[in-house]
Amino acid sequence: MTSQVSSPAGKTDDAGEAVAGKHSAPFTDGTRAAEKEIRRLDRVIIRFAGDSGDGMQLTGDRFTSETASFGNDLSTLPNFPAEIRAPAGTLPGVSSFQLHFADHDILTPGDAPNVLVAMNPAALKANIADVPRGADIIVNTDEFAKRPMAKVGYAVSPLEDGSLEAYNVHPVPLTTLTIEALKEFGLSRKEAERSKNMFALGLLSWMYNRPTEGTEKFLRSKFAKKPVIAEANVAAFRAGWNFGETTEDFAVSYEVAPASQAFPTGTYRNISGNLALSYGLIAASRQADLPLYLGSYPITPASDILHELSRHKNFGVRTFQAEDEIAGIGAALGAAFGGSLAVTTTSGPGVALKSETIGLAVSLELPLLIVDIQRGGPSTGLPTKTEQADLLQAMYGRNGEAPVPVVAPRTPADCFDAALDAARIALTYRTPVFLLSDGYLANGSEPWRIPEIDTLPDLRVQFATGPNHELADGTEVFWPYKRDPRTLARPWAVPGTPGLEHRIGGIEKQDGTGNISYDPANHDFMVRTRQAKIDGIEVPDLEVDDPAGATTLALGWGSTYGPITAAVRRLRAAGEIVAQAHLRHLNPFPKNLGDVLKRYDKVVVPEMNLGQLATLLRAKYLVDVQSHHQVNGMPFKAEQLATALKEAIDA
Repeated sequence: MTSQVSSPAGKTDDAGEAVAGKHSAPFTDGTRAAEKEIRRLDRVIIRFAGDSGDGMQLTGDRFTSETASFGNDLSTLPNFPAEIRAPAGTLPGVSSFQLHFADHDILTPGDAPNVLVAMNPAALKANIADVPRGADIIVNTDEFAKRPMAKVGYAVSPLEDGSLEAYNVHPVPLTTLTIEALKEFGLSRKEAERSKNMFALGLLSWMYNRPTEGTEKFLRSKFAKKPVIAEANVAAFRAGWNFGETTEDFAVSYEVAPASQAFPTGTYRNISGNLALSYGLIAASRQADLPLYLGSYPITPASDILHELSRHKNFGVRTFQAEDEIAGIGAALGAAFGGSLAVTTTSGPGVALKSETIGLAVSLELPLLIVDIQRGGPSTGLPTKTEQADLLQAMYGRNGEAPVPVVAPRTPADCFDAALDAARIALTYRTPVFLLSDGYLANGSEPWRIPEIDTLPDLRVQFATGPNHELADGTEVFWPYKRDPRTLARPWAVPGTPGLEHRIGGIEKQDGTGNISYDPANHDFMVRTRQAKIDGIEVPDLEVDDPAGATTLALGWGSTYGPITAAVRRLRAAGEIVAQAHLRHLNPFPKNLGDVLKRYDKVVVPEMNLGQLATLLRAKYLVDVQSHHQVNGMPFKAEQLATALKEAIDA
């Protein structure tokens, strides 16, 4: 989608509505339905919820794609069960997809849904606590039989006992209507039932005036080898749209205008964090003029990067699915020695297994990207839930003094830029680099402005091509640990280059020559040099958004950016004065961070851990910070952070 836009003035996250016009369906058979009122909203939050086999993620993805093509700003939150296939109809098996879209700039998937689509009793029970009074709830009444309700502890149907009186409940027999709509296709009942998510998608597409052509094209492409199934899904989608148009239960539909004032002019696409990160790695390899090598072992929620990069062999990408985490990073480090831009992807438990090889990369001083898509731990923990609990592991999870730079993206789209930045540091300073994303960013999505190629950084490196040191007798030799005086990076010599033979390994090297050395003074010098190299990495100063001379600062890192910014906006709209800053570089910290911290009476640090960044800040800068944290596997809500910041301001 292309849009001509500029920054909005005075917009908040508050919803409003007004009558906009009339509406009729595009899928009727020539009989025009009675026109219905259309109300205009400035934002909507929808949550699709059902059993893990009900296709809620596909439904949410399609609604998101059409919303992006329409031009709205958006943010999403997929929520998966941890089990591959939990028992049907149970609470552990509930899968949901939340989408927040608006006619202005937004930053989070929203705190609470305006509309909940519940495909069964388990979906209703698992999500009802998040639904505010007055919201719309669309329920599949076909599933509210005695046995499905008993699975989740409903003795009496919540549709009949008055417990939902505070909501606008729309009972819809989704399964029955879908089967009826697909009679002509000759499908079995089970096959027809599978399309009920498309019926729900059609209904919601009618309610919010979403485009339809893209979804029909997608369905015909997805099921191209099964044309009957393709047309059945299209028919279910159309039936859902027409149901919304003709039923008396939905008297009003809604319209959310494109975000014409939210974005700079350019070409945009919807993108998830893992996809943006994959594209960023490919872009980095092209800008460096190096082949990209990924050595990886599948692990949630990082596996999508392996899947995506394996599709791009035409860009010189090589992917290796190893038998375990250690083999994955070992192969990647070997590729780095061979002259590739090397990457390994994992999540928290995999980082623990890779730690010895990361230490080897520190000793060898070779460029290597360790992409950690964080999830809840320890051990297997919460495989499909988000957390920021690997910061201290990235900083210190190795034996000896083994400093590694740490970079963290702030939004799904920012994963692209963070990947380029991490590659810049790795290639320039000859060091492994941690890139800390998390499940929230990895699976969430938002509009991304596709950059012009000429705006991307030049990451080309100069390999060593000949001797770089002259001995006292005039002999020219190659010293693998003779350093660049500015970056302290050692030369990168591709194996097989004549005259550049040298040994590598984990045992300490002699400065300059690279020979094995057990000399205490040399080890002390090498340890301090490696630390000085990391400390000297050039990173931008921390930018502070402080328009009014605040005394309280909200400081975050990684994926907390959206909720923190939304909370700060709410407070400022209410007349409160608060400053905000967000860290991308966590090792080394920006050089002005200490001065920034001392500028404020109170510094609040929200984190999805038990205060790891707060611990680092207290230790390094000897300043007190207030840690606000949670470890429930879910991202912060804006209202929650607004309350915490208000309490800090008033204290």
